[in-house]
Amino acid sequence: MLENLHIKNVALIEECQVSFGKGLNILTGETGAGKSMLIDSLQFALGGRMGKDFLRKEQKMALVEALFSVKDRNFSCRLEESGIEPEEDGTLLISRTLNDAGKSVCRINGSIVTISMLRELAADLIDIYGQHEHQSLLNPSKHIRLLDRFCTGEFDEVMSVYKKSFEKRKEIDKQLEELMGDEAQREQRLDILNFQKEEIENAALSVEEEEELTEKKKRLTHMERLMRLTSESASLLYDGTDDLPSACDNLSVAVAKLRECITLDSTLEGYYSGLEDVYAKLEDISREVKRYAQNLEDDPAELEMVEERLQIIYKMKRKYGGSIEAALDFYAKITKEIAFFSNSQERVIQLTAEREKEQHILELSGKQLTALRQEAAERVAKQIEDSLKDMEMKNARFYIQVVSRDDWNATGKDKVEFLISANKGEDLKPLAKIASGGEMSRVMLALKSVLVDADEIETFIFDEIDTGVSGRTAAKVGKKMSVIGEKRQILCITHLPQIAAMADKHFLIEKQTKKEQTITRVKNLDEMASVEEVARLMGSTNITAATLTAAKELREGKKGS
Repeated sequence: MLENLHIKNVALIEECQVSFGKGLNILTGETGAGKSMLIDSLQFALGGRMGKDFLRKEQKMALVEALFSVKDRNFSCRLEESGIEPEEDGTLLISRTLNDAGKSVCRINGSIVTISMLRELAADLIDIYGQHEHQSLLNPSKHIRLLDRFCTGEFDEVMSVYKKSFEKRKEIDKQLEELMGDEAQREQRLDILNFQKEEIENAALSVEEEEELTEKKKRLTHMERLMRLTSESASLLYDGTDDLPSACDNLSVAVAKLRECITLDSTLEGYYSGLEDVYAKLEDISREVKRYAQNLEDDPAELEMVEERLQIIYKMKRKYGGSIEAALDFYAKITKEIAFFSNSQERVIQLTAEREKEQHILELSGKQLTALRQEAAERVAKQIEDSLKDMEMKNARFYIQVVSRDDWNATGKDKVEFLISANKGEDLKPLAKIASGGEMSRVMLALKSVLVDADEIETFIFDEIDTGVSGRTAAKVGKKMSVIGEKRQILCITHLPQIAAMADKHFLIEKQTKKEQTITRVKNLDEMASVEEVARLMGSTNITAATLTAAKELREGKKGS
């Protein structure tokens, strides 16, 4: 539901903020006051295109913000899939700016989005009906989804069986296409796969090897320095020189002196034991360092082998995913693909049998879906015809056509389209072919009144669709809107008092002059002001007690309906 609309620097609107309510929100005002500019602003916020006159004169930036409350959990999931964090309370803030250079920026809940993403997400928030607007109900591709919501009985269970079989058959067809495709392409693919498999096998990769080789390369590269340093360390620790005893020699002397000391003072025994342990450990380390130094040997050939091996590893990483793990995963994948192609004849026979099985399920469940849709189509068409008769279209015929498609898709093999004959003697034709604006208005209302529970969209906007409607018909149109308003939010721009009188919330759009500039303001009318505005719409130049009484009676009719 649209909770709030904030507009700034749009055409005649300097700035306004409108808080809409549940049910039927009526917008009235003199011709040219800017009523449609509110709808145009909302369309702009939802991704619509606007002309250069959209931006208020001498202003740098126009802004439109639309705040919605959304109950549909599926819509929240779509937001998350688009990378937008939904609010916990279900509120959704859409904002769009337009600068004087013609550039616009769109945001949803503060996150910048592309215009195409905005349009896609906003499509399920509001349906706008006007004399020249695109209306979702005129789009035959949506008709099957609407009809399916009226299908009863085991429809959901049958559809679940059908979709499962459809997806399985689609996967089988994909595999068969790969197996039975162009022979030359398949052989070429196998050659590539076998080459890649052999190359990875010959590389004999292991996850630990690269780290070990890298360490070994570092050692071999610096062998000369390593030999010198370890030899010097062994000399200092173990061998010593004529002028400088080794560390082991010096420590041995110290141990001997402490051994003599403990005969004189037993409290030194702990130090002696500790130092003796240190001497033993130093002697072991010194021998190992000397042995290590003696075994070192500069081997350029081994270094060359290590470098060659590392180059092979780097090549495999570069070609097959960037890491040894990725290369091994790639190997496993192509091994399966080779096996898949190698056993192609047996696999084709197996898949063909599986496809026949799924095709049988598709045809059976598809026929069930068609029967259930045809039953629902008759029922819903009768309800829509009755609704049209309520609005003085006594001779209208409505028909929901369910015909077979040439191919199967995710919803079955049915093509559904809503057809109408508005007048006696006319042939049935698509909704988009309705010529009269008044007829279109009533057809849209009839459809919405019946399909309101099947449509996910929470807010409908009717922009002066009462053209060509008057008198008794206008009153019935108003009541029909009021009925829809019990389940959905409606915003309606109208010139007809019979429709305005049905308002749950009434707004007056009027022009004012401010500092030699014309601006549009939106006023939320209380009950008395609403009655006066209905009286004005009744055509009275001067509002009299009689017109006020008539206007009150219209309003009372709303309360009593």
